Amino acid sequence: MPQRAATVVGGGIGGLAAALALHRRGWHVEVLERAPEFTEIGAGISLWPNALHALKTLGLADTVRALGAVETGGGVRDRRGRRLSRTDNAELERRFGHPLVVLHRADLLRALAGALPADSLLPGSEVTAVHDDGGQPVVVRRGHTSRPGLVVGADGLRSAVRRSLWPDAPGPRYAGYTAWRTVTDPLAAPPAEGAVIWGRGERFGCTALPGGRMYCFATASLPEGTPCDGSEHAELLRRFGSWPDPVPRLLAAVPEDAVLRHDLYDLPPLPSFVRGRVALLGDAAHAMTPNLGQGACQALEDAVTLAHCLDAVPDTTAALRSYDRLRRPRTRAVARRSARLGTIGQLSWPPAVLLRDTAARLTPVRMTLRSMTPVLGWTPPADPADVPDDRNR
Repeated sequence: MPQRAATVVGGGIGGLAAALALHRRGWHVEVLERAPEFTEIGAGISLWPNALHALKTLGLADTVRALGAVETGGGVRDRRGRRLSRTDNAELERRFGHPLVVLHRADLLRALAGALPADSLLPGSEVTAVHDDGGQPVVVRRGHTSRPGLVVGADGLRSAVRRSLWPDAPGPRYAGYTAWRTVTDPLAAPPAEGAVIWGRGERFGCTALPGGRMYCFATASLPEGTPCDGSEHAELLRRFGSWPDPVPRLLAAVPEDAVLRHDLYDLPPLPSFVRGRVALLGDAAHAMTPNLGQGACQALEDAVTLAHCLDAVPDTTAALRSYDRLRRPRTRAVARRSARLGTIGQLSWPPAVLLRDTAARLTPVRMTLRSMTPVLGWTPPADPADVPDDRNR
């Protein structure tokens, strides 16, 4: 049987994970990335137990855990710094098989890219369109046209693949708030635990990275495209410099040129993630707000599920329909939950803020963990060889 060939459009976390999942199952894969190199300019990333299960399937769970930091705990605090809820990472690992691991996005990207053959990675390859020619996908990029057996669209929120084959699908919608992300210089005494502090229409969070650094993120409810009056670093200091400890000392350790800011968007639900032998994955399929820390986690789930379906069902078109049935309802539910949490976190009317904070403080930790089971309790689909045969019992 000839080797099956796939083209992955987009060399981010989801695209590289999909390429690796297919490569490990015998596919010939090429990854087309429009940037001149495979790199990540983001800051930190949270990998929850479901993501670690996916990475274990890819053979990278131990590598990623070694690259990241595992906190003992974290939780939510109010604007005065008082604890509203707590997360116990040991209990998280006991319940779901893995802890919460935080690392720099660039380190995760390097781990994924390093596990692939170097000649499968094609930077500087911007895909302008994908067509369906009688059931045959056609990938168009500058000076080159190819006809692979499978196309995976992993090219992000403003996906060229989605735009080509889902031309009537609504575009990204603004979530109503903007976000800052940054990484501190190494701290002599970093906070022992991470935290998210809820204010009024604003939030600030931090979590540990290796080497005494902290990943910090913040949000503020602003009209889309609101310009910054000065530097983003100065804007962070203006908005959050008087917040409770450890916020001021974290901001003091942030280099002035190390603050990223992006308005936040999600995607309205698509009627399908597949068209013939083309599948969407990650943000191209279901971009969501970062409130649950599940964007990359869901892309990793997508990747291993896609490869499983293509192994379990010989016909590629039928396999992609199976992938769609498995992934679309789950990702839609996670995206809705993330959007709801964002709405709650961004509340600004004082009576609503008081009610929110009181409800969070009175909710038992065990109930919070139980409520996360539908998200964090995911495990990869079993391969046919792994499914017990009742006839042999």
